[in-house]
Amino acid sequence: MSHTILLFQLNKDMETRTYCDYESINDCMEDVCRIYEEHLKRRNPNLSTITYEISELFDFIDQLIHLDCLVYQKTTQSYGAYNKSWIKEKIYNLMDRLATTCSNAS
Repeated sequence: MSHTILLFQLNKDMETRTYCDYESINDCMEDVCRIYEEHLKRRNPNLSTITYEISELFDFIDQLIHLDCLVYQKTTQSYGAYNKSWIKEKIYNLMDRLATTCSNAS
């Protein structure tokens, strides 16, 4: 478990600049997905179910004005900064683990 802070800005409006903190990197990555899902719901209010490809999520991430993570490094007792590419890699790994877990359960 590594305390993680997500810094993001959705568009050029400075009012969309915010941060969230999490107990783990996975919790943070799940919330990035949730942010995208909320975006999709706002754009498609009449849909009862939202589905998307990971490439669409990554396109959304690329379009954000700002998205970075600060992850606590126990060894140095400081926070390391990570960019959009790192975030996409972590989301990909999380989705891959979830897909593997689901296919093993069937």
